Amino acid sequence: MLEIKHTLCPSCSVGCGINVILDDEAVVGSFPYKRHPVNEGKNCANGRKSIENFANKINEASISGGAVELIKAINEISKEIDASDKVTVVLSGNNSLKEAEAIKSFIDENNFSLLFYADDLRNFDEVASYEEIEKASSVLVIGDILYENPLIGRRIVHAKQNGAKIFSNIKAEKSVTANISDETTSVSVQEFLNNYKDNLDESSVIVFNTVDSSDDLDKIEELGSKILPVYSKTNTKGVLNIADPNSKDEVLELLANTKVLLVFNDDILNEFDFDFKSISIIISLSAFENDTTKASDVVVPVKSWLEYEGSFVNAMGESQNFSQVMESDALSIVEVIEKIKG
Repeated sequence: MLEIKHTLCPSCSVGCGINVILDDEAVVGSFPYKRHPVNEGKNCANGRKSIENFANKINEASISGGAVELIKAINEISKEIDASDKVTVVLSGNNSLKEAEAIKSFIDENNFSLLFYADDLRNFDEVASYEEIEKASSVLVIGDILYENPLIGRRIVHAKQNGAKIFSNIKAEKSVTANISDETTSVSVQEFLNNYKDNLDESSVIVFNTVDSSDDLDKIEELGSKILPVYSKTNTKGVLNIADPNSKDEVLELLANTKVLLVFNDDILNEFDFDFKSISIIISLSAFENDTTKASDVVVPVKSWLEYEGSFVNAMGESQNFSQVMESDALSIVEVIEKIKG
């Protein structure tokens, strides 16, 4: 029997609503949640792909021996982390608030190293709302927001239709954002901000999903305009309230000093240019197959966001709850941590 269930899109930090189509508990498709206040009936290709990713779902049946092997895998994790003094645990914006809190406590209790990468961005206490983007007199855009975060890009288009000037700085050779910009450059972030700071007033918004360095973040704050950092992962804003992020250089240094890498629902191999073969043991807890699970020595299947209830914090700082929309026999990340702790 076909059912339609409402949930949140997990593809970035915008916080869009999405409808999932189920046929006897199997995910068969998706379509936009028309009454959702964030995306107002629109979904991007990334959102649709997040649902299509269920074709790569890991379950106990994919592990030889099923539940018996799952118990062995959890015991193996306990053995490896007890035997090493160089354990690094990956926490990410893919984790819900409850998961992030449990992972952070697990790290602190065991004195493990924390690896949390937030796109070289950081937390900002005050950020612009999506509505403020639409009402801005000018918008400075750093990164190809219209391509990478289309539902924020839609608000920038609305701002332009309302008379705003759009100035963008994009390093890519081809850019969707450039198509609607009044002026586009491809310079350092510092130079871009210096060149266009005179176009800012009290209603202006700086929207960005990338920077060159932490100095750029200081400069953005110093300008005194409304700002909106857009993170690549769903709950990065929420996790930033729980843990301090690592820079890319700090991540590489951590990895170079790691013997056991414990990855909670992240694809770190797809993010960093590093020789992961130098790490003795890689352990992944993941709902879906990815480059990291393929390279891992131990893989534990866990529930996806469709299979439990929780909350994410979107880019503008709003906590959004999501409900369980389908059943699963898999353990949640929180449950696995409890079993590891014994």
